[in-house]
Amino acid sequence: MIEAILWGFLVIAPGALVAIVLHEVAHGWAANALGDPTARLHGRLSLNPVRHADPAGTVAVPLILFAAQMLTIGRVEVMFGWAKPVPVDPRHFRNPRAGMAWVAAAGPAINLVLAFLFALAGHLVDPLPRSLAEYAVQLILFAVLINLLLMLFNLLPIPPLDGGRILVGLLPERPARALARLEPVGFPIIILGFFLVPALLRQAGIASDPLGAILWPPLAFFRRLVFAAAGF
Repeated sequence: MIEAILWGFLVIAPGALVAIVLHEVAHGWAANALGDPTARLHGRLSLNPVRHADPAGTVAVPLILFAAQMLTIGRVEVMFGWAKPVPVDPRHFRNPRAGMAWVAAAGPAINLVLAFLFALAGHLVDPLPRSLAEYAVQLILFAVLINLLLMLFNLLPIPPLDGGRILVGLLPERPARALARLEPVGFPIIILGFFLVPALLRQAGIASDPLGAILWPPLAFFRRLVFAAAGF
């Protein structure tokens, strides 16, 4: 069991770390390019994972979820976590709403690019020794999956997720303000609606997976797209 947990960690952790860190760095790069130096001044354009780590979201929650699933069902079915949000000051943007939308879009965009690059790395596997090739294939498959899931999850139109902030930048002013007011309660809504309530319903014998119903169809599409674009 310990070997399975260690193997699972070594397969999942590299792709997850790259996906989460570069997602946040991309927000900072976009903000800096649009005239807001806040992330740069706070050292958040760094690729050093420590600068972006949140003790709970980057370490504790993913480790607990990973260990609990490996010990109970022997595989990972659900993974959730987050990094420290990159500080952004929209007052530096020529158009604050549009600027925030572009900054928000940069995170999911970099995850799509990373998914393609990991898929492309699959062409480097063949010359490797068999045991190393098996590890590399698993790492690549999980890295593609994690990047696409992070992209799609963040595109949900609920502030403070990127999709919500993009929508705030695109909507007319009145509905945009109404949507933006959800930001302080956005994460509780997400956790209750997509995780806690469905888990309780499943315990009661009622099939419930709203997040899967939303994410799995586009995930399958983008997975095929990414590997096809990479030549597989």
